[in-house]
Amino acid sequence: MGKAFVYGDHVNTDVIIPARYLNTSEPDQLAAHCMEDIDEQFAAQVQPGDVIVGGYNFGCGSSREHAPIAIKASGIRCVIARSFGRIFYRNAFNIGLPIMECARAVDGISAGDRIRVDFQEGRILNESTGEEFEAQPFPPFMNRMIENDGLVGYVRSVLEEERGETHDA
Repeated sequence: MGKAFVYGDHVNTDVIIPARYLNTSEPDQLAAHCMEDIDEQFAAQVQPGDVIVGGYNFGCGSSREHAPIAIKASGIRCVIARSFGRIFYRNAFNIGLPIMECARAVDGISAGDRIRVDFQEGRILNESTGEEFEAQPFPPFMNRMIENDGLVGYVRSVLEEERGETHDA
């Protein structure tokens, strides 16, 4: 469960992580500057388990993978939006950042609300209001991608499973 940070439509990757910080791929350094051009207090206020709520076309713009990395490294548990830029959508799952499309939740969540998300059931609960929203649950392989920190971890786990290996991360 976490607090909601609410933003509008067309939050692009240049706002999520400004280009002036693209000289690094270090997640902690990117997190320190996440959202600063739209919300100067975000990096100082975000806590592990918090949620970002956006409008239409969240993550539009350039294809930089730095944007979902910055969001995930900041501690955000999930991004909920009406829709996502397609490249951002793919990059988010590739690095293990859960994102959900749910227009009703976007309409029913205000900044600071306490949000709980169940990816397997596709449920979003606004604990501040008691309102529950239904989104499309993730298929099992996508849940496994998230659990394994993205595509690389997922593929590694599948290969290890096929070989009969176990991996203690």
